[in-house]
Amino acid sequence: MHIFLKIGITLFIIQSSLFASNNISVNDFINKKECNQIIDKQLYKICYSYKYKGALSGWVTLKKENVNKVNIKKRPRFYSEKTIAMKYRTKYKDYTGYGRKWNRGHFIVADADFDYDKKALNKAYTMANIIPQSAKVNQRTWIKVERYGRMLATRLGYINSISIAKYKDESNKIKNNIVIPSTLYRIYYNNEAKFLKCFKYENKLNINYKADKLKDHLIDCNSLIKG
Repeated sequence: MHIFLKIGITLFIIQSSLFASNNISVNDFINKKECNQIIDKQLYKICYSYKYKGALSGWVTLKKENVNKVNIKKRPRFYSEKTIAMKYRTKYKDYTGYGRKWNRGHFIVADADFDYDKKALNKAYTMANIIPQSAKVNQRTWIKVERYGRMLATRLGYINSISIAKYKDESNKIKNNIVIPSTLYRIYYNNEAKFLKCFKYENKLNINYKADKLKDHLIDCNSLIKG
């Protein structure tokens, strides 16, 4: 049995107390008033910060019929998000020279989430969906929680996904004054299945990725409920 399927079965039977009274929604975790701009990519949305020049959060619904379809191999080019004013926009070249430390990390949606259709896949390559992500987190650990989301979509028919970034050190930047987020969160929920799980990742350069397990990042979702 695949490792992610094993983990999925374990997590699926543990339900959250947050379902005791109401269904879960994006508004439980995100205060949209904090967004300088909400970028609507049709298939998903990005809560964008002009101050950090990156996403504060974003949300998408992954569907079973799409995550297992096609698998386009050729990747599109990254592009600047033209709906953002030029002075707050980020560019592909802003990340050049940081490869061994900071990657162009797909944050709200991954390439593999949208590789069922060329137009859909192109939407994942806006720089508004990109954050400076530790190379080891991007390539070794965060990728596991992304795969888990697609597995959940397959098992449950669909899964709602919310991504949240926290910026604790505003001086920690790359070029073009792009602030590096300190902590990343991924929330998965399906109200029909009464499924809710939350994960936390520290966006650090030095991590022991060889010992990393998906379950190590599980947190109490109540800690993320906005005040």
